[in-house]
Amino acid sequence: MANTKSAAKRARQTERRTLVNRRALTAVKNQLKTARAAFTGDNQDAAKAAAQSFISSLDKAVKTGRVHRNSASRHKSVMAKALAKAAAPKA
Repeated sequence: MANTKSAAKRARQTERRTLVNRRALTAVKNQLKTARAAFTGDNQDAAKAAAQSFISSLDKAVKTGRVHRNSASRHKSVMAKALAKAAAPKA
């Protein structure tokens, strides 16, 4: 328990921010799962849309400081490679 008013306020702020951050990160993770699932299907348009949505939400998470920019860059790179592989003609 906090001993001062300022420490109690910081504890309250931390609780609120933790909930907001957790909600945002969960949304990013869910979009990643959706994008990965879209690549297993045959619909390339859906896969591309899901990948773009995931990358957009990832960029927003980076902008607000919820995800490290190098981590986001790595995820985007992997997603771009998967998208290129899915778009390649199957011989």
